[in-house]
Amino acid sequence: MSTTVTKVHDPRTGTGRDRATGRPAAPSRPGPARRRTAVARVRRALTGGATLLWAAIVVVPVYWLVVTSLRSRADFTADSPLALPGHPTLDSYRTVLDGDFTTYLLNSVVVTAGTVVLTVTVALMAAFAIVRGAGSRLSRVSFRLYLLGLAIPLQAVIIPVYLLIIRMRLYDSLPAIVLPSAAFALPITVMILVSFLRDVPRSLFEAMVVDGAGDWRMLFSLAAPLARPALMTVAVYDGLQVWNGFLFPLILTQSGDKAVLPLALTLYRGQFGIDVPATMAAVVLSTLPMLALFILARRQLVAGLTAGFSK
Repeated sequence: MSTTVTKVHDPRTGTGRDRATGRPAAPSRPGPARRRTAVARVRRALTGGATLLWAAIVVVPVYWLVVTSLRSRADFTADSPLALPGHPTLDSYRTVLDGDFTTYLLNSVVVTAGTVVLTVTVALMAAFAIVRGAGSRLSRVSFRLYLLGLAIPLQAVIIPVYLLIIRMRLYDSLPAIVLPSAAFALPITVMILVSFLRDVPRSLFEAMVVDGAGDWRMLFSLAAPLARPALMTVAVYDGLQVWNGFLFPLILTQSGDKAVLPLALTLYRGQFGIDVPATMAAVVLSTLPMLALFILARRQLVAGLTAGFSK
């Protein structure tokens, strides 16, 4: 015989009471949908908090860098580090530009452009040969050798590189920075271009072969135009690495007129002493060329990062 239990709402406690015993009834458990909603809210809150924290970590140093470069030396020591400058001035920028900054900037542009052009040209030809010869032993061995270069740290071979540059009589010259920088940029560049060119349909290459096209024509008329997003991606990536490179300029050059911007910033620190605003102004000016390059190439860069990795 079954017994029916009737619950009566108790306004004092907000819970139900068992009519037979008079005891408070057990509260009903939240359903699965309600629990999932609560978990989703917690996750969104944690994600939003982490995003704000990361944005603060990235934005605050950039803000301090720009604001400090607009202060005078007296204001830098008197004002709060994160406060807006009471009397903004461009004197620090004038101090930097009146020095040898243009020489250092030109050296960085020459080194970066030379390294990027050399790296991208050689890597495109190597990637094309590896993809066209896919399946052959030579192609597999060549690709593995390039991948092996990713495991070699720059610091471990700096002494052999230094000796090679000395024997080639290139020490204290801009080519002394270009050649090893291009060599160390080749492995990652070849890997990205090979991954991209592998997604190009083989029927396109076969159609050009039927038309009588040779390898060089297929390289410059088919592979290079189709790989433009990937080429722009590796060009920007390699350019950033070379532009910010410090070890090769430090070891392979010694003259002031051969210094590049990363190395020259240390000279500014010694030249201006405690003139932090002038040093920050030099840092701001050194970032403008690469920032402009990124803005101009952002569409191709995004296309290259999202394509070529489907296999």
